[in-house]
Amino acid sequence: MPADPTPHGSSPAGDPAAGATRAPAPGPDADADAPARAWARGDAPARLAQTALADLPWQVGVPKPDPVVVVDGVTRTFGGLTAVSVDHLEIQRGGITGLIGPNGAGKTTLFNLLTGFDQPNTGTWSFDGRPLGKLAPHQVARLGVVRTFQLTKALSRLTVLQNMLLGAKDQSGESFFKALLPTTWRGQEKANTEKALDLLRRFKLDAKKDDFAGTLSGGQRKLLEMARALMSDPKVVMLDEPMAGVNPALTQSLLGHVKDLREEGMSVIFVEHDMDVVRDISDWVVVMAAGRVIAEGPPESISQNKDVVDAYLGAHHDAPLTSEEEDRVLAESRAAIIAERAPAGTPSERTGL
Repeated sequence: MPADPTPHGSSPAGDPAAGATRAPAPGPDADADAPARAWARGDAPARLAQTALADLPWQVGVPKPDPVVVVDGVTRTFGGLTAVSVDHLEIQRGGITGLIGPNGAGKTTLFNLLTGFDQPNTGTWSFDGRPLGKLAPHQVARLGVVRTFQLTKALSRLTVLQNMLLGAKDQSGESFFKALLPTTWRGQEKANTEKALDLLRRFKLDAKKDDFAGTLSGGQRKLLEMARALMSDPKVVMLDEPMAGVNPALTQSLLGHVKDLREEGMSVIFVEHDMDVVRDISDWVVVMAAGRVIAEGPPESISQNKDVVDAYLGAHHDAPLTSEEEDRVLAESRAAIIAERAPAGTPSERTGL
């Protein structure tokens, strides 16, 4: 069992079924607005997530106190290649879960499976206890699980505001017959527009609302995609490399927005390669390699895990070479140098023989 990483000032985890600690009853002189200020300050959700995960063992497939997503026996193969093979995985509700691993580990394929963009060969997975197998992506999104993409999917020939309005769900005007009666959708359209403008202001894109989405920078498109995802009032937000290709000036802004999702009660799963980012915002980290989950734990546990180090650097990255291996490496290096320096000609001339 790992040492308790509960932050200073937090209580130990309470009832696992509740997934949160029970606060003591306030005294007569207590500040009635203090809980609201703590929530706005970002303390409460972060501490609830950290406390719920504090006493869990750092092992693959460990049960969570209040899982929002559960994966069982999911596999996906392409020909003879197994891209994903996850025996059991649970995602804690209300926390930020980082999904990391080397290139080709199966992270994006797992995202595609969970959100309906691909179908597995075997296995089941659920959201809030409801099976998601065989559901189309739009059906998964309507249930409350939305995602962004590593390569942004903004519609370039629509304005930023129009892209936002596409994310609103249950729009009456999408019905052919109701579209003929403006009274049935005009009020909803106005409310959706106000919501979209509020989100654009929050993500500092309001000045771009009438610009074509194709004119935005890569970082601004990431912000737009995240803002558009929030138009559907999701419960789980899945971010596929949200920081990839983003100007460093926008990275901190994006990090702040990801943390804000947790403060608003959403569960966040994100794929990321930058370990500084992972340590900064994650409550729990899941590590994949060759399609499998090889480690789970809080961010501080990952660098201590031998399987994770081996997956990134190779199992023999720190083993000393034998004399035979040293001779072979030197001979290969010498032959490569001779071949590079030799002028074009016969094979004997190229090898220096």
